Order: sequence, then structure tokens, then C-alpha cells
Amino acid sequence: MKITDPWLENAGTQAVFAALTAKGHVALAVGGCVRNALMGVPVTDIDIATDATPETVVQLAKDAQLKSVPTGIDHGTITVVSDGTGYEVTTFRADTETDGRRAIVRFSTDMAEDAARRDFTMNALYANARGEVIDPLGGLPDLQARRVRFIGDATARITEDYLRILRFFRFSAWYGDPNLGFDVEALAAIAETLDGLDALSRERVTAEVTKLLSAPDPAPAIATMAQVGVLQMVLPGAHAESLAPLIHYETEAKLAPDAIRRLASLGPFDPSHLRLAKRDQRRLELYQRLISEITPAAELGYRHGAEAAIDVLLLRSALLENPVDPNTLDQARTGAQATFPVKPNDLMPTFTGAKLGEKLRELETRWIASGFVLGKSDLLD
Repeated sequence: MKITDPWLENAGTQAVFAALTAKGHVALAVGGCVRNALMGVPVTDIDIATDATPETVVQLAKDAQLKSVPTGIDHGTITVVSDGTGYEVTTFRADTETDGRRAIVRFSTDMAEDAARRDFTMNALYANARGEVIDPLGGLPDLQARRVRFIGDATARITEDYLRILRFFRFSAWYGDPNLGFDVEALAAIAETLDGLDALSRERVTAEVTKLLSAPDPAPAIATMAQVGVLQMVLPGAHAESLAPLIHYETEAKLAPDAIRRLASLGPFDPSHLRLAKRDQRRLELYQRLISEITPAAELGYRHGAEAAIDVLLLRSALLENPVDPNTLDQARTGAQATFPVKPNDLMPTFTGAKLGEKLRELETRWIASGFVLGKSDLLD
């Protein structure tokens, strides 16, 4: 089988292959770029595996007048820059020691050893500069069936790095066939190794959870995570029931997937279990608070903007499994465009200090209740 994809045929990519193989070394595209090309999914990062040592990669790049950056030299990775694009070039590796979070590796000249240390069969596919696919572990049939399966013994793969539990569900959401269900051996291994999730940093967990929730439909994966106990381990207090309805309502409203909106549907769990960016954490906490309030749609839009208001309305509907009224969404948009006509100067000097604030809030409440119709003169009359 061959792949034909713009990234492979690109002059910059071919220059890297030519540089790495100039003195007889092997250079193969590997992992996500090969997988995505075969699935017709856009390729964003290009990884290349080679039997050349990192020092040799640097020299080969220099000989070809390509820039190299030692971005992960201890782990065998050199970034080679060609035609403005960075290519991560990593020496074939084999694990010598693992602790569930990271591995100590030795460099290898054996592609089969390199393949065996990877996580899923669909990620152990290689391709040469001509696009000819090399499948050392039988991952191609799994990829063609959209079946996410661990390489070899699932328990062994998980205990090498417990993040693979979350990666299994992320890859299932993005690349798996929902009609196939989830690999039974993988689920059994996950159930046996759940405690290992405690060893993972919040940063790594957050990255996986947000990538998973950004998939077109992560609901089956999240539901299965809840069934086997993974969801409760990483997000204590979370539940999966509202996510599927939310995704349905998102589709009806023509909204793109949004990880924070979907995270809020998982219930009032403590966000401190994740390491979110401050903006995302504030947004999540706002949604968690507003879901259970009864603030009308127009007022939600006025106070929090159209995007937040619509998200909250969808989340409320998902919680109640009650379809969203399009008119309600329009009310939120109308509220977001409204501007309160009274300014503090309009009430001074009659009102000052705390009394001024109280009067402004009173008039604002009347104005909102009027559907934003009352003008300044009506309110001050």
C-alpha cells in the first residue's frame, strides 16, 4: 500500500528524507502522519524515525545545509528544519525501564523494536519517501477497520505509561468506529490498572481530556470511561449522562465542538483536578454555576455575552434532556447586543456612593424586565 499526500510530496519533506538517507541510513515517516494520511485526515505534524543516532542526524542535516535543533536529544529527537517546517527526527528506540510515567530508552537500529514500544497498532505504521507503507506489527487491518488496539499485551503497554488509558479513549473517539465498540482486552486491562492514573500529573490529564472532548462525538468514549471507573478517577464527581444530549443540541445549533462547554456538561466536579488555563477555568466555573440558575436567556446574553449564554442554554437543555427553543437562543443574542442606557452621571448628584449603585441596579432590573425596551427618559422619569 502507498500513501500520496501533499506533506509527503512536499519538497521540504523530500529534502529531509534525502539528507537522512544520503549515507545509507534508514528514514521513515511514522505514527500520526502515516495514520492520518491513510485515513484521509489532515496531517499537522510530521515525525520521522531513523536508525541514525542523534549526533549523526545533526551531521547529516548540516551536510545537506539544513538547520537542526536538539529539542529532545536525550530521548533521541532532533528537529530538522526544511523549507520553514520542523520535522521531528527520532532515532529508533527500545525501552529499558518504565515507571508508568516515563521511559528510559536505548537507541536501536531495529525498526521492529521501535514499533513494539509504541502504544496502538495504528500508530506503528511507517512509510518511506516514496509513500510505501511498512507494517511490522499488523496495524494496517486495525486501521482499515478503525479498531483501536494496544500493541501486544494491553496491560504491559498501560503499565509502561498510564496515560495510555486516556489515550485509548481519545484515539477511540477520534479514529475508532463507534459501531465496533471498544476493544474488550483493552477495557479489561484498563479496569485492572486504574490506580495508575493517580501517578499522572494534572497537566498530562488535562491535555488528554480536552483533546478527547474536542472530538466530533466523544460521548461513547466518556460513557465507557464512566462504566469502567476512569472518569471518576480523573474527575471525581463527574457524570456522563448529559454529554450525548449536549452534542445532539450542538449539532442542531450548528456549533463547533468545544472542550470547555462539554466539560461543563460532566457535572459539578472540582475543576482543581485539572490544570486549565485561567481563562478556561473561569469559563468552566461560570458555566457550572449558571447551569443550575434560572436566569432568563436575554439576561444571560446581556450579562455574559452571546457565546456564554448560548452555551449555558444548551447545557441546561442537555441536563433536562429538553430540546432548545431557537427563539430562546435568539433572545440570548438580542440581550448580548443591548446596552443599558443609564450612566452613573445621569443619577448624580442626587445619588452618590452606595445609593448610586443601588439605584443603577434597580433601574437595570426594570430595563431588563422590559425586554431592553425602556429608554433613558422612561427609566429616569
